[in-house]
Amino acid sequence: MAEAKADVPLIPTSSLRNLPDFKKSIKLKYVKLGYHYLITHGMYLFLSPLVVVMAVQLSTFSLKDLYDLWEHLQYNLLSVIICSALLVFLSTVYFLTRPCPVYLVNFSCYKPEESRKCTKKIFMDQSQMTGTFMEENLQFQRKILERSGLGDSTYLPEALLNIPPNPSMKEARKEAETVMFGAIDELFAKTAVKPKDIGILIVNCSLFNPTPSLSAMVVNRYKLRGNIVSYNLGGMGCSAGLLSISLAKELLQVHPNSYALVISMENITLNWYFGNDRSKLVSNCLFRMGGAAILLSNKHSDRRRSKYQLLHTVRTHKGADDKCLGCVTQEEDSTGKVGVTLSKDLMAVAGDALKTNITTLGPLVLPMSEQLLFFATLVGKKLFKMKVKPYIPNFKLAFEHFCIHAGGRAVLDELEKNLQLSDWHMEPSRMTLYRFGNTSSSSLWYELAYTEAKGRIKKGDRTWQIAFGSGFKCNSAVWKALRTINPAKEKNPWMDEIHKFPVDVPKVSTI
Repeated sequence: MAEAKADVPLIPTSSLRNLPDFKKSIKLKYVKLGYHYLITHGMYLFLSPLVVVMAVQLSTFSLKDLYDLWEHLQYNLLSVIICSALLVFLSTVYFLTRPCPVYLVNFSCYKPEESRKCTKKIFMDQSQMTGTFMEENLQFQRKILERSGLGDSTYLPEALLNIPPNPSMKEARKEAETVMFGAIDELFAKTAVKPKDIGILIVNCSLFNPTPSLSAMVVNRYKLRGNIVSYNLGGMGCSAGLLSISLAKELLQVHPNSYALVISMENITLNWYFGNDRSKLVSNCLFRMGGAAILLSNKHSDRRRSKYQLLHTVRTHKGADDKCLGCVTQEEDSTGKVGVTLSKDLMAVAGDALKTNITTLGPLVLPMSEQLLFFATLVGKKLFKMKVKPYIPNFKLAFEHFCIHAGGRAVLDELEKNLQLSDWHMEPSRMTLYRFGNTSSSSLWYELAYTEAKGRIKKGDRTWQIAFGSGFKCNSAVWKALRTINPAKEKNPWMDEIHKFPVDVPKVSTI
């Protein structure tokens, strides 16, 4: 028998062409979904046979067997008493040390009057009429605006829309009162909570810290009670809103049967930069007027009417690093004009802070299947020196909704890429940036309001709020929906125009 030639394939080429390409025919995403389901429900799959065996065994018990068991326990009364006492003791310790649940009863976002609207053209006209900006810096601001992701319906305070602008302490107080009181009035109307019921008050505003404080202004306006636990947070950047939520959560653990009122805002009037340092001009193009008021409760009776329960807060502070500390700084330029400098290292610093934050948050929220993949990749890379890419956990398995601080288009693009999110997940953040601009620490609440207005919040859904701020900080909060939100019953700044969104936001929008 003649030997087959070495260069002739054992299977004819025509047959090879008919064979399926398994790498393409098998959809690996379904394999991963199957793996995720198996690991997530592994405990139930393991215990199910044991439960069946126990049920079968118990079904064979007769009345005589049960009587014999009772007789046996009577003769071992001491053991029964000790076991019962131990069970009662452990149950008592558990219920006494268990953290008190914190509920988000409701929240409101301030929507300024139509007369405060500032189109990009109005912004450029106002900048030109001030007469303080050089022509090249006017063109620089124009380019920033065209690529910012902001639309033509954002808002600026009255003092900056006047011709000429007249920023002053009086006008700054006027803006603060308008935003704070507008949001609080709406919140009290929604919740029917009386001002005297508020036990904890936290106000955060990074760049405007008058005396008396903003929190004192709120106490005076609503005649809050004299023993109120009051805080005024300043200089903590755009992530201060979640810092306020974290502080409120901790205070609610030690003040039973209490309401906490949190107000997140920024003040634009006294923080407009009229100089020609380009690193300070970016803030002018992005920051806009806005604010939010949030009502938290630790009362069990409020669970039924509350929207969300706070599951986790994770705070990351990178201020020990000089580069992180100096990437967002309020300072004077060479002519003595004060502005906020944004460093070129901002995106790199934010990425590092995000990495640290999600390393802490991941084990709290990710399913076991994702944690095992991450751990296996880490062991392979560090221990066995395998050349594998770091595994990026799929946070879409942990959360249904994402509220990412609308700091700017570049920030949202970077997080979309790093967290592998879809356009649908990014929609609330991008539309908030387009419609309201960067409203600092309150932007997260405009995003959650957008999600509610779209009718996307279902009972049991988890929402991840994540924000970045000077210092440098990255903070997260995780909420679980206690009920399905019916947009027809909601009142928020999106409701009368939600049908217009989402809109296409071009990468460059010519003014």
